[in-house]
Amino acid sequence: MSPETITYIVVACAAVLGLGAYVGLILVPAWTAYSRAWERLAAAFLSLYVLAAFVGVGVAGGGAIVWFWDRIQG
Repeated sequence: MSPETITYIVVACAAVLGLGAYVGLILVPAWTAYSRAWERLAAAFLSLYVLAAFVGVGVAGGGAIVWFWDRIQG
């Protein structure tokens, strides 16, 4: 297996795990906290801001690792 294929597999697994964590830990509790349909839809929509924040933190952390990799290596 080539290193590029391994990278794609790791990225796909991380995306599936991250999406599952978002659905299980953020979206489902936000959905079940309300009883009316419009409240549930609003909560689901607003939870997308939480998802965007998590993605932003992940991108910033990954970018920091790439930026400082030569200093981390020693």
